[in-house]
Amino acid sequence: MSSEAKAVWNECLRVIEEHVNEQSFSTWFKPINPVRLDGSILTIQVPSQFFYEWLEDNYVQVLKLAIKTILGPNGRLEYAVVVDRGNSQNQPYVVSYPQGNVAAATKKKAAMATAEKEESKSPFQMDSLASDQLLQSHLNPNYTFNTYIEGDCNRLARSAGYAVATKPGVTSFNPLMVYGGVGLGKTHLVQAIGNEIKNGPEEKFVLYVSSEKFVNQFMDSIKDGNVKSFTNFYMQVDVLIIDDIQFLAGKDRTQEMFFHIFNHLHQSKKQIIMTSDCPPKDLKGLEERLLSRFKWGLTADLHMPDFETRVAIIKRKMQSEGIFIPDDVIEYLAYTVDTNVRELEGVLISLIAHASLSRVDIDLGLAKNIMKNIVKDIETEVGIDFIQKTVSDYYGIKLEDLKAKTRKKEIVTARQVAMYFSKEFTNHSLKSIGYHFGGRDHSTVIHAVQTVNDLMETDTAFRNAVNDQRKKFKMRSY
Repeated sequence: MSSEAKAVWNECLRVIEEHVNEQSFSTWFKPINPVRLDGSILTIQVPSQFFYEWLEDNYVQVLKLAIKTILGPNGRLEYAVVVDRGNSQNQPYVVSYPQGNVAAATKKKAAMATAEKEESKSPFQMDSLASDQLLQSHLNPNYTFNTYIEGDCNRLARSAGYAVATKPGVTSFNPLMVYGGVGLGKTHLVQAIGNEIKNGPEEKFVLYVSSEKFVNQFMDSIKDGNVKSFTNFYMQVDVLIIDDIQFLAGKDRTQEMFFHIFNHLHQSKKQIIMTSDCPPKDLKGLEERLLSRFKWGLTADLHMPDFETRVAIIKRKMQSEGIFIPDDVIEYLAYTVDTNVRELEGVLISLIAHASLSRVDIDLGLAKNIMKNIVKDIETEVGIDFIQKTVSDYYGIKLEDLKAKTRKKEIVTARQVAMYFSKEFTNHSLKSIGYHFGGRDHSTVIHAVQTVNDLMETDTAFRNAVNDQRKKFKMRSY
């Protein structure tokens, strides 16, 4: 950047600032860098093709006014447009345009034809962002880092999220993509990042939006002739959090718009945070250029919470509700609900509601009764309790003996068969199965399953007995 070009551009900015509002000035003119001054021709560098076209479509007159005012009637403006940002080994690739090259007459005519419509009231008509509008981030204030339990299942994602919250747009985690299955805490985490930034020392416009809402907003803006307002709104966001990005699949026009918004925000060092149900490489129906950009930053996955994390989640939830739950109930719930956090929280809500409405204390019996209406394998009536009762009845032993420490051969055999069927017919983890058989280790369950398989291959009578019992469970699960 030459000192002469910088000095001329600073004078131009003073003229421009008098003719546009503060937010538009910050969004569309501050990112511009003066490159060189050749006589009466000033060359400025803009961060993208879209940025250039937006200036030509919306601010060409004010730019011409500034150039003529500072450089005289022969003053001219040229653009250096960054097409490829490059990397540490390669310089950015830049192309140059004279002012007015791309703004074709047909495009101008179309813009004039919709100008009257775009003056009408629109949910995106935000040429300036007032202080009250900065608060409309659509964040749930209950989703914070304090309420987000950390475990092995989410440690990387949480650490990256906190780093982003501390320095949005500055770290290499831009964009930050968080992916995982249903109910694993993706929305909680990304909204916790948003709340941390929003409540930080710097005033940032943080926006959380689902991809479905983004699509609907864009389609409405096309229908109402408010695409300009829609784009201008999203261009002014400091931190964009978009949930369930996979739902953009197959929506070509929306992907095109999101591509330009993504480029602008990223090149302006604004933070982008996304969630998905799978990693970028497995997303279908999205343009390759979008997928490549999703990989620029960090992709972090969330797993199903382990037993210790589930215990911590239950304790934190009960603490926040001011409710005491015995340790045996906490362990039972943590072992039984081993799918996702959302289902676990649903069980806790049901448990609290039943205890409150029935005016009874929360105990193990109430917890087991609640589980019958929630956990999938109990819904089909082939749960561990049913398997234990069926097997104990078949072998003529007491139900309690299956959970006891006795090593009598007939009881050990029945216990191993019950564990075998629990592995086959339920969704419980090995840890959970062991817990329901007197708190045994998962290795005991593995040994039991292997023993039953081996005996079925060598002992015909034993194999027939197992198959006879299996029929009862299959009939029950249909």
